[in-house]
Amino acid sequence: MVEMEIGKTVLDGGWLAARSTEVEINGVELTTTQPPPTQPISPWMKAAVPGTVLGTLVENKLVPDPFYGLGNESIIDIADSGREHYTFWFFTTFECKLSNNQHVDLNFRAINYSAEVYLNGHKEVLPKGMFRRHSIDITDILHPDGQNLLAVLVYPPDHPGRIPPQGGQGGDHEIGKDVAAQYVEGWDWMTPIRDRNTGIWDEVSITVTGPVKIVDPHLASSFFDGCKRVYLHSTVELVNKNAGVAECSLNIQVSTELGDGTVLVEHLETQHVSISPGANIQYTFPELYFYKPNLWWPNGMGKQHLYNVEITVNVNGYGESDTWSHHFGFRKIESHTDSATGGRLFKVNDQPIFIRGGNWILSDGLLRLSKERYKTDIRFHADMNFNMMRCWGGGLAERPEFYHYCDLYGLLVWQEFWITGDCDGRGDPVSNPDGPLDHDLFLLCARDTVKLLRNHPSLALWVGGNEQAPPPDINAALKNDLQLHPYYMNSNNSGTSAITPVIKDPSQYLDGTRVYIQGSMWDGFADGKGDFTDGPYEIQNPEDFFKPDYYKYGFNPEVGNVGMPVAATIRATMPPEGWQIPLFKKLANGYIEEVPNPIWTYHKYIPYSKPGKVHDQILSYGTPKDLDDFCLKAQLVNYVQYRALLEGYTSHMWSRYTGVLIWKTQNPWTGLRGQFYDHLHDQTAGFYGCPSAAEPIHVQLNLETYSIEVVNTMSEELSNVAIEASVWDLEGECPYYKTSEKLTVPPKKVVPTFEMKYPKSKNPKPVYFLLLKLYDVSDNRIYSRNFYWLHLTGDDYKLLEPFKERRPPLKITSLTFIKGSSYEMRLHIQNTSKKPDSNTPLYRNSFIRRNGSCDKLDSSESFDLLDGKKHEISLYEKNKGSFSREYNKAMVSEVSGTGKGVAFFLHFSVHASKKEHNKVEDTRILPVHYSDNYFSLVPGEVMTVTISFEVPPGVTPQVTLHGWNHHDMHTIL
Repeated sequence: MVEMEIGKTVLDGGWLAARSTEVEINGVELTTTQPPPTQPISPWMKAAVPGTVLGTLVENKLVPDPFYGLGNESIIDIADSGREHYTFWFFTTFECKLSNNQHVDLNFRAINYSAEVYLNGHKEVLPKGMFRRHSIDITDILHPDGQNLLAVLVYPPDHPGRIPPQGGQGGDHEIGKDVAAQYVEGWDWMTPIRDRNTGIWDEVSITVTGPVKIVDPHLASSFFDGCKRVYLHSTVELVNKNAGVAECSLNIQVSTELGDGTVLVEHLETQHVSISPGANIQYTFPELYFYKPNLWWPNGMGKQHLYNVEITVNVNGYGESDTWSHHFGFRKIESHTDSATGGRLFKVNDQPIFIRGGNWILSDGLLRLSKERYKTDIRFHADMNFNMMRCWGGGLAERPEFYHYCDLYGLLVWQEFWITGDCDGRGDPVSNPDGPLDHDLFLLCARDTVKLLRNHPSLALWVGGNEQAPPPDINAALKNDLQLHPYYMNSNNSGTSAITPVIKDPSQYLDGTRVYIQGSMWDGFADGKGDFTDGPYEIQNPEDFFKPDYYKYGFNPEVGNVGMPVAATIRATMPPEGWQIPLFKKLANGYIEEVPNPIWTYHKYIPYSKPGKVHDQILSYGTPKDLDDFCLKAQLVNYVQYRALLEGYTSHMWSRYTGVLIWKTQNPWTGLRGQFYDHLHDQTAGFYGCPSAAEPIHVQLNLETYSIEVVNTMSEELSNVAIEASVWDLEGECPYYKTSEKLTVPPKKVVPTFEMKYPKSKNPKPVYFLLLKLYDVSDNRIYSRNFYWLHLTGDDYKLLEPFKERRPPLKITSLTFIKGSSYEMRLHIQNTSKKPDSNTPLYRNSFIRRNGSCDKLDSSESFDLLDGKKHEISLYEKNKGSFSREYNKAMVSEVSGTGKGVAFFLHFSVHASKKEHNKVEDTRILPVHYSDNYFSLVPGEVMTVTISFEVPPGVTPQVTLHGWNHHDMHTIL
């Protein structure tokens, strides 16, 4: 057997599980005298580690899929079965044989809720708490031959609670007595999790070191002279596991990767440290100086530059004993309550940032978490041009992998601790007014969480709880533990003096670099006083978002809305009885009440009407005929609702608001409310309303005043630009066309320009389309494009129903690049129903949406294959070099039409190509990243869309195009 090298080995394979009541031997016998389980023979089964008991049972098909239809109702709840039903053994083996003077720890990054660990007959108890790490020195209990038997008996939370017949927010609130995720008893958007997430739900590993071990380094940076002079501070904990004095060389190296893959070492510092036998010490490096380092910026403000910091310890007479590395971003983040709006105003690197983001629960309700799923989740948020995610207090302390991708994609994170108003003092009935029973345990978990996450630049602030502050003693302790270092206390710190040794080094604090707020409705959030002043959570009249009195306070931490997925997702996640669309019940006041089927009700469907306030928005497009028609019309509403929400708040940027977070961006199960993409990772049309509305530079229509506004969230002035506004009717004519005078838009401003007066013109059409473009006057390059479908006051969109039969011709040119299982497509889509008019800028350019970027369209990247000129070859060569494609092909597809007009609500999808399949079968390949989808093209217009996806083994992908007036499927690839 090969001896172990210094470093970490993750134990994520070969696990078996069994219900504790079905295993007749104890842990000592299981890991010593008795033949160990070697394969999934009853009562043992393949186990999901990391994962949960319920996830393991689902994987082995021993219970129904709780997220399919009403399957969860067939699974016994822990309140009825008793805790022992979900108390499980987890068993695995691993090889580990040490060389002289090596040491090894067994690490559990999180378990829920407590456990007994047996290794080769030795027992260790893992104490309670869902959000704490456990590390056991197993050096002396490894088996001499290197073959080790590991068994873990995991117990559920102490207070799993009972689900009342009426459901409720957090069930009966008993889970609030433990330090655990609270959503597991169910919420108004979530079904109860039957095992309350019992299991080894995060990474298990062994780490091998020499005599000295590195523990929890803390990196911090301080900024002076307007971020020109920056210092890196670092403190590390060192543990000497030997019986003798350890003479050490402690090294810190800071490097960055250049564009060509070369690694540039910017700093290398070595210090000599002497550690007494068995001692545990903290050592602080001398600060490292950087002049004008590359800064880390949030999505939409700049690049996410990351340095690699590596710390190693070498022991005399031994060599390298331990090493640790972490990506680190230099960024200065601060916030204060804005005097003009009362909202909390954030600054990053001295630049104000208007917050547009969303609330996040967790990726999956059974804790089937993975790097791949996290990467998709976070990239989706970046694709929507969001810049903040709020990790809600009833969910998780998110994992390092989550934060890693937030670092890469530029998402600021608001991380809450495990307090909710519903379960901790403000529920109905009043629940646990003193919070969790064990306050010391809560604080231990909180401090350990801080150490786990504090080095991530994306982490922006700590918050005590959701709609509630922690109990006074916990709150006071968190305020003390998370107090800001003096360098970070003044939000307008412009100090120019050098670092003085009198002040305690920032890296010696538990955190000290980011603010702690006691609750989600305090100190610049909602009314700032803790009153229930967030929301609303339902369908709205789109124009209401723009009204100055829509929301009274400066920063709304939660505002929710609808979230119906596409029809394919309904069919994939529900039996046929769940495919029935709602009944539309007309009330005496003329409003419509939607009556959904029982499965939709169970999946928390939120209706598209609000009797007494909002007429049914789906019916405004006509009565849906079936599930496909209903879901397509729902996508139209989703797009309008979420674009209007973001544009409405942005319209009052800095004058009334400093930020808004949408409740919520996704569901951790197959829920039917408040989401931009479903649990299968297919986006709704609302997803694509967001990147338009949240562009760093944006042109928009104020739906209340019909004034056209230009938004500049960047730090530089926007000059030499103009607006083009064109109205298109259902016959494909352009009855209204206007361009503005040349404009200059100051940084961080919203500028109203002219009123769009088509509705006031003579004989306006009841339904029409509006296309807005913000372009550079000098070369007609487009900064922003925005397409609306509108109706006159008092009308509706029912005329769009016969418009389905007016199908304009399309020409689609595609380049496909393939490398292994990775596909990337660049598509040009042209509405060829009208010859371009070369006298207007409308037709002189293509458009590519660049999420999170304010760059103008570079014509050299447009690869306009439609005219057949040579630049298509140069673009291919450019892309071939950057992607190292193994295979490529170009295609031209032409879709015949029945007349000129707008190609409305076009959307791509990717499927597994099959000769025969029925409509029920879900052939989608997911996830897919589209630069834009659910888009529309006026006559003669061209748009570029990029698509990227991974293809499962043995599958040939098929890319198809659908549209409102292109309802037949058109195959592109």
